[in-house]
Amino acid sequence: MDPASIQDRRAAVDAYDFRGLHPHVRFGTASDRYGGWIGQIYPPERYADRVSTRSRKMGGRTFTERRVPIESVRDYFEHFEVLEIDFTFYRPLLEEGDEPGSNYFVLSNYADHAPENASFLLKAPQKFFARSLRRDGQFVDNPSFLDATSYVETFHEPALDLLGDRLDGIIFQQEYQRVGDSPSPEENVDQLDDFFGALPGTPQSHIELRSEHLLKGPYFDWLAARGLGHVFSHWTWLPPIRRQWALTGERLTAENEQVVTRLLTPRDMKYAEAYATAHPFEEPTPELSETEQARDMVLDTTALAFRAEAQNALLNVVANNRAWGNAPDLNRAIAHRILDEVENRE
Repeated sequence: MDPASIQDRRAAVDAYDFRGLHPHVRFGTASDRYGGWIGQIYPPERYADRVSTRSRKMGGRTFTERRVPIESVRDYFEHFEVLEIDFTFYRPLLEEGDEPGSNYFVLSNYADHAPENASFLLKAPQKFFARSLRRDGQFVDNPSFLDATSYVETFHEPALDLLGDRLDGIIFQQEYQRVGDSPSPEENVDQLDDFFGALPGTPQSHIELRSEHLLKGPYFDWLAARGLGHVFSHWTWLPPIRRQWALTGERLTAENEQVVTRLLTPRDMKYAEAYATAHPFEEPTPELSETEQARDMVLDTTALAFRAEAQNALLNVVANNRAWGNAPDLNRAIAHRILDEVENRE
């Protein structure tokens, strides 16, 4: 990469255009449609007067969330190359009687407005991958846990029908579990193997287990044998990304040679605190972005990008507002750090 090219890429990054920055990296975000991104990702002349609002209660406070319409996804992909859709985590696409539910129609709207070269990562419904679910203020066993048949019929197949080749991967996120409430690492692998062995081979599955005590050698051996991806998640109670890399045996395991890192919250900070600190998501928040931990997150993600390059893989960087205050600016910091490293290596 010649110096002029690097200068051009830095200029693009400062305009929040991350497309084509590096052949082994794609930038994206966890969710979209944030009103706080108007003037940054979404053109003011198109969206300033088309913002809807909703209230959200959290931690004893009420926050106003501002959202642009779904059609803004076409502008999103003028800046990013991949989008993680999160709303599918909360319910399947087909509901009672296999009738399309609200999420089906929302995802269909995305499919109608996204460009043909868009790439989506969808979160699988927690209904099929959470060991327990919160009901009436208590956690209860999930009767649909690892129900592969229902998962395929109510989510996997309709998602493929809607997005086709634009569906690049599915993320299976499992909640944090205390050691006493968990199976052993070996029992966990046995349970997961039956489920994933029953799923179609495409699109690529990526797994995010939020319990460090389950992230042991046999688990990563199983991921490699099955061709499943490990999600390198920067999250409240998970070890740093560099530690996760060591736990994997310094290998990338997804069959399609892609890897996902999700930059979600500061470590040791709960969701509600991170959300309140980042809100309204318009700019970096110093309490999040100017910490030693934030610096390490950027450096670890940069290192993972070059690990992906060394293994001829593609890294999907999925940034969240809660990790930094503003997800596009978090991507900007990482992109410049990657370009710094490219210059250092020349």
